[in-house]
Amino acid sequence: MVKKLLLSVAIAYTIALIVATLITLNGVPSLGSSFDDKIYHFLAYVGLAILWITYFKPNKRKYTLSFVFIVVILLGVLLELIQHQLNPNRTYDTYDLMANCLGVIIGTLIAARLHILKLK
Repeated sequence: MVKKLLLSVAIAYTIALIVATLITLNGVPSLGSSFDDKIYHFLAYVGLAILWITYFKPNKRKYTLSFVFIVVILLGVLLELIQHQLNPNRTYDTYDLMANCLGVIIGTLIAARLHILKLK
């Protein structure tokens, strides 16, 4: 039951992130810094990595953590690269790409650490 719910949440979150990346967003709340967009990218990918790694439980299979990490990184890179082709109001930004990747790294570390603590 919990596993099915977690899968549903992970899929819904992934779809929402893809849609948010490809549409024009207006009225996004300001955090009061000059790099709000990077913070949003970072947090979005932290959440994405945590959800998928938690769903797949890394210790069940030998390379699960690495596989999920690579897939989520590739999704962030792909979305950043194609967003301008699909929506002329969106642009490629190397710093957004870096924020995505850093978010995946931190999210992976958090999820792996939480999973290890749960096993003890």
